[in-house]
Amino acid sequence: MIQQPEHRPWKVLKSENILNIGPWLNVRQETVELPNGRQIPTWFILEYPDWINVIAETKDGRLVMIDQYRHGLGVTKYELVAGVIDNGETPLQAAQRELLEETGFGGGEWEAFMTLCPNTSCQSNLSYTFLARGVEQVTAQHEEETEDIRVHVMDRKDVRELLEAGEIIQALHSAPLWKYFATI
Repeated sequence: MIQQPEHRPWKVLKSENILNIGPWLNVRQETVELPNGRQIPTWFILEYPDWINVIAETKDGRLVMIDQYRHGLGVTKYELVAGVIDNGETPLQAAQRELLEETGFGGGEWEAFMTLCPNTSCQSNLSYTFLARGVEQVTAQHEEETEDIRVHVMDRKDVRELLEAGEIIQALHSAPLWKYFATI
C-alpha cells in the first residue's frame, strides 16, 4: 500500500471574508505561513457548497446524459446530471433529487462512485459522483426556472466517442466517465 504523504499544513496568520454571495460562494482572503517559514501575503479560498454528479444507466444499459448552455465558456455540451447539495441533504439524496428533476429518471440501484475536489489549491468543496444502474423514466422533467436542459438517452459507445473526441469538457464529468469506461 502506498504511504500517505506527510501532512504539512500552512499556518493562517490572517483570514478575512471579502465576498459572500448567499449559499453559492464565499471568497476568503488569507495571509499564510508555509512550514518553511516563508509567507504568502495574499491567498484566496473559494468556498462553494458541495456538488454531485450522476452516471445513470437505464435498464437496457444506455446512459442518461443532458446538454445545456454554459455561459462561462459560451458553449453547449453534453454533461452528466449535476447539481448542488442543498442544506440538510446527503450527497445521495441530492443526486437522486437532481436526476429526477433534470431528467425525470429515477429508481435503480445507487452506489458512491467517485469523490473529487474541483481545485484543491483554492476551493474548499467536494464533488460526489454516484453510479445509478437500472434507472427508468418515472416522471416528466422538472427544470428550475433558471435551467434549459435537454435529456438524451445514449448508447455507451456514443458517450465513449464523445469523451474520446474531447466533447465532454467538464472535468468533473469526464473524470468519472473515464473511470466508468475503465471499469465496466
